[in-house]
Amino acid sequence: MALVLPIAASRRGACPTLDAPMQTGDGLLARLRIKGGRISPAQLARIAALAAEHGNGLIEITARGNLQVRGLTPASAAPFARATDALVKIERGLVVETPPLAGDDPTEIDDPRPLAASIRAAATLLSARLGPKVTVIVDGNGRLNLTALKADIRLTAIGSSQWACSVGGRSDVILRNDALMITLRHLRQIADLGLAARATDLAGSAATPHRTRSISPIGILPLRDTTATGIALPFGSSDHAALTALADAATHHGITEFRLAPHHGLLAIGAPPAFAAEAAALGFVTASDDPRIRISACIGSDGCASGHIPARVVAARLAPYLAPETSLHVSGCTKGCAHPRRADVTLVGQPDGYGLVISGMAGDTPQALLRADQLESAAAHRQG
Repeated sequence: MALVLPIAASRRGACPTLDAPMQTGDGLLARLRIKGGRISPAQLARIAALAAEHGNGLIEITARGNLQVRGLTPASAAPFARATDALVKIERGLVVETPPLAGDDPTEIDDPRPLAASIRAAATLLSARLGPKVTVIVDGNGRLNLTALKADIRLTAIGSSQWACSVGGRSDVILRNDALMITLRHLRQIADLGLAARATDLAGSAATPHRTRSISPIGILPLRDTTATGIALPFGSSDHAALTALADAATHHGITEFRLAPHHGLLAIGAPPAFAAEAAALGFVTASDDPRIRISACIGSDGCASGHIPARVVAARLAPYLAPETSLHVSGCTKGCAHPRRADVTLVGQPDGYGLVISGMAGDTPQALLRADQLESAAAHRQG
């Protein structure tokens, strides 16, 4: 067992800190909330090198589009933090998220960045009274939106000067000019309840929040002036060698900017078609019908003391057998960290085999206990 280094999550200090650590199974975990989610190939390559130098070389892009570096030690964590802090701009304070293509997406109803910047600036002092997981999403409602991500306060553009404001279970239509004031009022209400409070703790009648259709970040996405080529890390994870090779390929093809995206995505701005082919050869997900998109897997026993199985190894083995339109979760244990929601098929590592859960979560009671040679059949069985 080890500790998490919340590089980007500190609300009280201006520098990365080891205060209030949490635990992971393969060493200290550094989570980097990179400003705007924008990173150059050279910066990505340097982070990969730092991950190999100070950690175990594993880098992840989270479901929310943040970078994580695994396997740091108490001795290496501080040098890693100083190096990354000098390399990229790290966002601190209240988590205010916008879509990765905000401002460049021709399909978005409104550019969410000015409103998001206003909320960040106005909530600077208030953020110290909010828990680190409190999140505001400001979404221009374009093709690649954030509708699948959870938020305490969600602002979604729905029309000319009109935004849907969803807080906890309540949703209202508000004017763009009132959005900052209303958001700050809700944040104060959450803060008044204490650091453990979330928007769901606020009293109010329940309502269905405004929902829009979100698409996968994989593939070619048209922008106002160019295109973005979306790829993904398989199961959200890669090693430093593959990411370094990817960064080198990007530089070779004249790409100057990546954008981190939800669903473990990485968007290459202005990439030629040959870049996707090289990324595929390096093992990255480049096709929207790749079955790995529908599989969630934690690091498992390869890096977690709680894991009974090498979950990502098992997931890679089962990907070719996964039934169409079926979601699969391979979890090293019953905690289900990689996918804390229902999946069509969940395989849970146990001391004596693999627990099979149908249409449930890793912590649910398994319907059966499978042997290793029965897993392909379980993945191939179409659910529903």
